[in-house]
Amino acid sequence: MKNTIADRVYDFLKKYPPFDIIKKEDLITIAENVIIAYLEKGKVLFKNDDNRHEHFYIVKEGGVVLKKNELADAEIIDICDEGDVFGLRPLITNDSYMMTAIAEEEALVYGIPIEVFKPILAKEQNVGLFLIESFTSKTKNPFTKKYSDDLYQNTEALNVGEKDFQELQVIRYTKDPFCIDKDDLVIKAATRMSENKVGSLIVVDDDNLPIGILTDKDFRHKIVTGMFSTKVPVSQIMSFPVETFKKTLTVTEAQLAMVKNKTGHLVITEDGTDQTKAIGILTEHDVVISQGNSASGLMKAIRRSRSSKELRKIRQQITQLLKGYIFQNIPLTIITQIIHELNEALTIRVIEIALDRMPEKPPVQFAWLSLGSHGRKEQLLVTDQDNALVFEDVPEDKYEEVKKYFLILATKVNILLNKVGYEFCPADMMARNPKWCQSLTEWKTQFSHWIHHVDNEDILYSSIFFDFNRTYGNKEIVKELSDSIFSATEYNPLFFTLMGRSALQNPSPLGFFRQFLVEQDGEHKDMFDIKARALMPLIDGARILILSHKIKSVNNTAERYERLAELEPANKDFYLSCSYAVKALIKFRTKHGLLYHSTGRYIVLKELTKEERLKLKRCFKTISELQELIKIRFKVAQFL
Repeated sequence: MKNTIADRVYDFLKKYPPFDIIKKEDLITIAENVIIAYLEKGKVLFKNDDNRHEHFYIVKEGGVVLKKNELADAEIIDICDEGDVFGLRPLITNDSYMMTAIAEEEALVYGIPIEVFKPILAKEQNVGLFLIESFTSKTKNPFTKKYSDDLYQNTEALNVGEKDFQELQVIRYTKDPFCIDKDDLVIKAATRMSENKVGSLIVVDDDNLPIGILTDKDFRHKIVTGMFSTKVPVSQIMSFPVETFKKTLTVTEAQLAMVKNKTGHLVITEDGTDQTKAIGILTEHDVVISQGNSASGLMKAIRRSRSSKELRKIRQQITQLLKGYIFQNIPLTIITQIIHELNEALTIRVIEIALDRMPEKPPVQFAWLSLGSHGRKEQLLVTDQDNALVFEDVPEDKYEEVKKYFLILATKVNILLNKVGYEFCPADMMARNPKWCQSLTEWKTQFSHWIHHVDNEDILYSSIFFDFNRTYGNKEIVKELSDSIFSATEYNPLFFTLMGRSALQNPSPLGFFRQFLVEQDGEHKDMFDIKARALMPLIDGARILILSHKIKSVNNTAERYERLAELEPANKDFYLSCSYAVKALIKFRTKHGLLYHSTGRYIVLKELTKEERLKLKRCFKTISELQELIKIRFKVAQFL
């Protein structure tokens, strides 16, 4: 007899992570053993310190609030709505509950039996990883490895290795290859190769399946030497057996296959075997060309380039490389290092081209500063420009002439960067603006003013410059400027208080009822601003905290939090969770931007999956805690 209730449970569970990746037969077993609990508003499902249940839970309808205890004013840890999993402690640890679950409204929840579920964890590791992340996002340290140890004995399997990124790039091959029948004569093969200007033919049998390959090398060694006549069948001189591979073959795999099999040609077939038809052919030349799309190949291409047109093509190739890295799940730390180095090399080449086009060499030493996401080494997608120029001090009578030179140079650089693909900054915060092209002493004076005569605009400007990175030019000028800036912030509590206030100005990502707060009007109405509402609070928070420790050598936001974890052991877990959140949000924004050919800043919420919404909300948890820390540490409340 059909179990109607189990069918309904199954249909519900399969829509939500991690149940959506569990095999059908296993999910049916779970559905058949689920318990169903109806909770009136205010009903307690379990309390802090209660003995563990035999189930963990998922919300079917309504909402469940997770609090420190039953008291009305107890701290709210999380609010779970439809599809949210909670009460995972019995599955992952052996101790009592550390929070209280109360129905925020009438709610229906499914209890997933732990004994039925545990065997599935042994088979589906991704299920366990999702549940660990879900569980730990409701603890003090959302990203500790401790719970991986509790759930899995073999934790080594959970570690993500830093794979060779080039190996993951799928190689391009020649499609619709030329073929010849095994019984055709060599003379016919030579004619066909000559007419089509190709260096090889795939030899096929009566079923049109590949059995060998005929190349220029075979002609040189077997025909030109007189070993065989041109009137013998090609099967007598072909190279065999044929080496066949799938169309997903990567660059490194192709290289290894050619070395291992001592061949310069690989045949691509429908399923990768010689039992299906050939759909392409790959040569050593193709491998060399494909390496041009690797990081090292693009770096070489940048250094050889002579125009913005060439660099624009390379910039587009960098985006394709980024796309490959993101969708192959390469660790973000590796991705940002590679893409930053490529962006940096591209900018340097633009500056070199601009210098070559100047009528004379620079009159004094100078440095080009990259600001914003580029300065923080977080620029993955193509965004607008943020840069500045600082030049050596000169006598007053030479100043106007020298500044004019550098403004002309900066204008050329900004225009070339625009042609490469970087939009002009809408606020004109670029080196071509006289305000952003100044002598060393002028910059020192400017920073002193920003720091000691603070208003909202000054805080914005100074914040941007605390993230600068020297891209090109004299190191000593930049070091002297940096030393001056940090010296001006010492013994200046008001500056940090006002900087803290500025860091709290970004709007919250979530409303009171835990819904995403979206833009209310304008071009991006009803879209979620992931930059302003999620990334900037974390970026601003990392900046003020690291500056308070007088650390000036770390600009990257995730690295700042990791350094803070070392400096403040008591807050280590929290800072590591902030670092993780930054990486996750940058990756999410990048992935979204690549999918929709945009900057990834504005997210269409209805296009997100339930899992994506859950991951974003977990990242947001750290933002409110971070802002509370800043409010207390820098005594910001009196200025709010």
